[in-house]
Amino acid sequence: MSWVMLVLAGLVEIAWSQTIKPTQNFTRPLPTLVCFILGAAAVYLLSRAMQNLPVGTAYAVFTGIGTIGAIVLGIVIQKDPIQVTRFAALALIISGVILARVADPAA
Repeated sequence: MSWVMLVLAGLVEIAWSQTIKPTQNFTRPLPTLVCFILGAAAVYLLSRAMQNLPVGTAYAVFTGIGTIGAIVLGIVIQKDPIQVTRFAALALIISGVILARVADPAA
């Protein structure tokens, strides 16, 4: 169940990352509220996952999922530039997340 919570936390972090820009430096009340709620929800789910997973593994996987999602959505939604180096970074992050999952003795 901890891994499910961790994946959910990562998915919420992806959603949260996409709500930061619309706040326009936290000057727009509704987008800012959504941003804070999603950020808090992501950290809450991460903290639940950390009850049974090592902190380092949980945090690395959490940030890895968030980074992968933020890069992909940035390219798809925000029209961020597509670069070979971005895809190389994604491959390394995905490899690291998989390795962290495999190496975790609580798996």
